[in-house]
Amino acid sequence: MEKVAGLGRDIGEYIKQQRSNAKISLRQLSKLAGVSNPYLSQIERGLRKPSAEILQQIAKGLRISAEALYVQAGILDLPTGGPVADAVRADAELNERQKQVLLDVYESFRKENAVTQSTVEKSDVDNNRPLRSEQE
Repeated sequence: MEKVAGLGRDIGEYIKQQRSNAKISLRQLSKLAGVSNPYLSQIERGLRKPSAEILQQIAKGLRISAEALYVQAGILDLPTGGPVADAVRADAELNERQKQVLLDVYESFRKENAVTQSTVEKSDVDNNRPLRSEQE
């Protein structure tokens, strides 16, 4: 029960932070999201835990991905990616779109390097050469 209450507070704090970053008032966000001002206030204060549908409406009002709110609310698991991805997600100076673009670029580089590394290792094995890690 305590964990659920913590999730409600966390999502509320996250929504409030995103609203502050977007420089819009509680009243403006409630209008954009189509939820009542008192209900949104209760969500931000951790008194209410919104449904996935309400989170989607709030995300639309904040112009962030609904996935980001779902992760914060505990509806979706946090995507993996290691310390770089965690740092990007935690950066309060970036908006959700910027974070997603950075994560997409980072992941494309990781995949490209994995393919390159796999090709190099396969070539070393095919030529009966020791793998790089054995040479070092």
